[in-house]
Order: sequence, then structure tokens, then C-alpha cells
Amino acid sequence: MSLSNLSLSVLANAPVARKQPHTLTTHNKARVDDYYWMRDDDREEPEILEHLAAENSYCDNQLAPIKSFQAELFEELKGRIVKDDNSYPVKDGKYWYHSEVRGDDEYARHYRSSDISSNDKQLLLDVNHLADGFEFYELGEVAVSPNEQLLAYSEDTEGRRIYTVKFRVIDDERLLDDVLENTEGQVVWANDNKTVFYVKKDLKTLLGFQVYRHELGTSQDADVLVYEEHDRSFFMGLGKSRDESLIIIDLASTETNDTWVLDANRPSGEFNQLMPREEGHEFDVDKLGDTFYIVTNWRAKNFRLMTATTATIADKNQWLEHTAHRDDVLLEGVEIFNQYVVLTERALGQTRFVVVDQQQQRMALEFDDPCYYAAIAMNPESNTSKARIYYSSLTTPGSLYEVDLKTGVKTQLKQQKVVGDFKTENYASERLMVTARDGEKIPVSLVYRKSTFNKDGSNPLFQYGYGAYGITIDPSFSSTALSLLDRGFVYAIAHVRGSEMLGRHWYENGKKQHKQNSFNDFIDVTQALLAQGYGAKDKVFASGGSAGGLLMGAVVNQAPELYLGIGCHVPFLDVLTTMLDESIPLTTNEYDEWGNPNDPEYYDLIAAYSPYDNIAAQDYPNILVTTGLHDSQVQYWEPMKWVAKMREYKTDNNILVFKTDMDAGHGGASGRFKSLEEKALEMAFFISLSLSN
Repeated sequence: MSLSNLSLSVLANAPVARKQPHTLTTHNKARVDDYYWMRDDDREEPEILEHLAAENSYCDNQLAPIKSFQAELFEELKGRIVKDDNSYPVKDGKYWYHSEVRGDDEYARHYRSSDISSNDKQLLLDVNHLADGFEFYELGEVAVSPNEQLLAYSEDTEGRRIYTVKFRVIDDERLLDDVLENTEGQVVWANDNKTVFYVKKDLKTLLGFQVYRHELGTSQDADVLVYEEHDRSFFMGLGKSRDESLIIIDLASTETNDTWVLDANRPSGEFNQLMPREEGHEFDVDKLGDTFYIVTNWRAKNFRLMTATTATIADKNQWLEHTAHRDDVLLEGVEIFNQYVVLTERALGQTRFVVVDQQQQRMALEFDDPCYYAAIAMNPESNTSKARIYYSSLTTPGSLYEVDLKTGVKTQLKQQKVVGDFKTENYASERLMVTARDGEKIPVSLVYRKSTFNKDGSNPLFQYGYGAYGITIDPSFSSTALSLLDRGFVYAIAHVRGSEMLGRHWYENGKKQHKQNSFNDFIDVTQALLAQGYGAKDKVFASGGSAGGLLMGAVVNQAPELYLGIGCHVPFLDVLTTMLDESIPLTTNEYDEWGNPNDPEYYDLIAAYSPYDNIAAQDYPNILVTTGLHDSQVQYWEPMKWVAKMREYKTDNNILVFKTDMDAGHGGASGRFKSLEEKALEMAFFISLSLSN
């Protein structure tokens, strides 16, 4: 269709929610929330469902002029994806494992074979079959028993991240009668091939807090509780050590870790604490043979690698230093092999790998792109001199490499195929350092199409950000982003404080009492990019999801004049009310991230930026808000309330639309094609606005 025909004008009769004042008083300070009534934990209240349906209808009507363009974009995005594709086989035990997708299938089929050629492939799971009949389906963990005869898998059919575990005999595809309900999705086999461990969820708070032992052939009612965590500020996970000798319970709050272990050969035994829990001690531990490897922040803000034995692991003072702390290098993780250790480090915002042999000789593996993403890939076998790594940049499709750990030579095994006329050389990426208002240098990753870019302030600018939990949004390839780049957009990722892009201090200076830095950084990056000619001042767009949605909500309150359009997805917007209510899922885990508002100091800090509490009578950008009714991370009522209050207060005549997926959760729609519909919607929204302005 002709892009010149795209235009959006605001429709009248937007849904208006009724107001029912509800007073919330904390520290003798009262807030009146007129839309508190929108919360329904059961998601069954007719008035709420009707209002969400009205918002969906209004969104469809408002965006009707660009519906055909959205459909065109969807086909464009879908058309870049290879319909028939395989993952590269990976060896684990006697077998090689891989997955395949075919045609218009939304999901993969999982196979194993006796060699890398996959000529004798054996079907393990057909996820398309499992998902049949469900509007939403997510396969969680797939775990093969140590004797490679049984398969455990978990599935979520609502989007609430509450998983059911099932079991099957691999050779005859027979399902066992065992079914484990209300789990976190992880399944760990003991070495006896008949005992599994899993984490059970609190269905109200959605926290995993109990570890159970299940013996095949018995009812879940007979399962034995083997560990319970009473401090609800901890997330709980299960795993197995590298040498498969230990079953591991990982406990993690924002600032403290704890680990409990059990001999995998004695599943009826008791879990024992690996070392005393110490507030502020963050660590990750693994074991191979007689050696424990501990990535720890003990006397090391950016972490260091220590080693210990069974006899010394409980006493930090007896640990041995393998890799020292450095002020300018963040140690992110370690992969252990029999003869080598591979460190994942981040220096000046860029990932690198360092191979360390048994003589402590070190070899760095680095890359040439100005900004990129790299990570250790699946390496289930420790007795090898080769490791797999994944690499991608803003101009390079995802690539799987095999690295010779002795020589450092990288061999490409597979690269993501992009259907169509994509050529890497048609695009350029840059890494900039923008000076923020307090003098800090903020990293920015940029990509654009060379033929459409003019550094004269004429290009539409799309800026993305997140900035929380220490999560770093590395610059990686996105075939969907090509639809913006090919239409002249400059795509920027602002690596604001709250991530760990520049080390641990970068995270610490973007949380709790320093959270405002995240918002300032994002705004300052926008202003700097405009000043340097990377974008047109009247064609700036921004987007973020979850904690990135909080970023969007704060930014539009504080600097609405900078942006023409905003995408706000599964957004965390009602920060103060949520953090004061421990019955809301995941609240207690977040105190070390945002601060606990039961403390007057943090109450005032959060109140100063909480997007819902700071909506003002002012002009706002055009805004597209999306959520899922069954979201387990950020409840649907946060964006619902925010939109209702925004409609009441905003003084502009810009578009505000709100779309709720009535079948999805925090991750959005499931399936490799269906999930593209939301991306196409946002792109159509932004592109149409850029052409009409």
C-alpha cells in the first residue's frame, strides 16, 4: 500500500472508566486512587472484562486506517523468517539433540539421533501437537533422564508461568500417569532415573518457595517437601552441577544468594547449605570433579572467580583466587571444561571471552563489530577442547561458532538466514558515549541503513531502553527492525544506568535511591542524538516493556515534549501501590531493586517517580499500551489504571490506545509467527505517525 495514505486522527468516544475514590494511607500520607477497583485477582469481574473489551474495540477502531498496513508489515516480518529451519545438533551423552520448524508451524519439533547427521532422528516432542487447542502455549523445560530413556517436560497454557510437568517413555512415546501441577517448570532428575525434584509455586504470590521430591509411579499428593524458603524476598531455582554429582537449590534475592545441595546419587537424603547465608554476598557456584568454582562479589564489586573443595567451600577464607577482581572489568560468568575454564567478561560495555588453561595461560576471544552481543551457547559436555559461542551484532544475524579452546580459532557452524534482499553491507552500526546531565558517559548503540541515513536531523528516530535488575540489553540483530531501518529510521539502544553495561556500579547507580538516573539517562540520550543530527526533533519514538515500560511511563511524565510516539508494553506503572502490597505476585522480591516503601525514605523516593502517581495535566505523546490479561509479572490492572487516569488528565488531542491480549501473559503471544503481530502493530503505529507529522 502507499505510505502516503497512512494517517491517524483521534476518534471521539474513547472508553471512560468510572471513578470510585479509594484512599490509601501510609506514613500518615494519603493518596486517593479513583481506579483501584480495577484490580481483580480472579480476572472474572464482568465490569472489568467489559471495560478491557471496550478498550480493545476502541484500539481496533482508532487504528483501523492502518490495519491493512499492519497486515502488510506482519507479512513482511513473517516473510523474513525461514519457514523450514533446524537448530544445529548438540551432543549430550550418547545422543545428538536438535529441533526443527516447518512451514507455517508456530512451534518446533524436538529430536535426537545417534550422530550429528540426524539420519536416524527420533521424535521427542512435537510442540505443535502439544499446543493444539490452546490459545497460549509455552514449553518450559525438557529434561532427559540420566539413562536417556525417559523425558520430563513442563508446559504453561495460560501465560501465568505456572507449569505442569509430564513424563513420557521416549522409545514408545507413552505418557506416564505422573503429573506435577503448579510448578516453576524446572525438573531435575536424580541419578537413579526414578526420582525428580521440582519447585512448587504459591498460587497467590506466584513465588516458588518449596522444593518437592517425587518418585515416578506415585501420586503428587505423596511427594515429600525437602526444602522450604521462608524469606519471600528470594527467588528459587533448581539445577544440577556440571559433573551431575549434586542437585542444587539456587536462592537469589537482588543482593544476596544462598545455595543448598544434595548428593544426586542419594535422592532420599537431605539438602545441606553449601555455605552460611550472608546478606550482600552474591555468588554463583558450580562443581566439576573435586573443585567448586565460585563467581563471587566477596571483596569484589565486579566479581572474581574463586575455587574451593568440599572441605573448604563453607569457609570463604580458605578459598583460592583463580581470577582477580578488576575495577574496569565485570566478571559475568564461567563455563567449566575438564581442561579449560572460559570466562565471560564485560569491559567498556563489550562482552569478551577469556580461555584459561590448566597452566593459567589466558587467551582472549574478541570481535570486530563496534557493538555486538555474544554469549556462551549450549555446551553440555565438559570433556572437550571445543566450545560453542553465540554471536550477533546490529548488522550481523545470529551466528553459532565452535571455538578451539587451544588455538582460539572460530569455526562458524550456522548463521541465521534472513529471507529476502538483506545484505549486511547495506547497514551501519555505531557505538556512542553520550554525556548525561551529571557528567556520566552513557553508552548508546545505533544502527541505520546507509542509503537512507542523513546526519542532518531528518531521519525518524526510534529509541529503546530497559535499565533495571542489572539486565543489559546487548545490541543484537533483529530481522524485525529491518522494517524500520529500510523506511529511514535510526534505531538506538540507550544503555541507561540500572543495567550492568559498564559494570556493577552501573547497576547500583540506577536502582533504589538512584532510580531517577535511569530516566535522566534516557532523556539525555534522546536530546544528545537530536543535537548530533541522528534524528528529527518532531519524529522521535521510544519503546520499552515491563521495567522498560516503567521507564517509558516516567519519561513521558518528565519530558513528554521530546517524543511523538511511545510504545509501552506490559508496563510496571503503579510502583508505589504494588510495592506496598505483599499479596501482589513478586512484590517482596523487588524490595532490593526499588526500595521498600514501608520505609518512609523509600516511600518518598518511589512516590516522586511512580508513573501512575505522577500523571499531570499536560500534553502527552501518542501512546500505544499493550498487556496480557494473565500477566504474572506485572498485573493487567497497572496499565489499565494508568490509561484510565491518563485519559482523565492529559490535555492534548493525541492518540492513546490500550490493547489487552485476553489469552497471554507477560511474554505476549506464543508461537513464532503470532508473536509478530504486536511488533507489526507498534511499527505501523510509529511509521504512520512519522509520515503524518
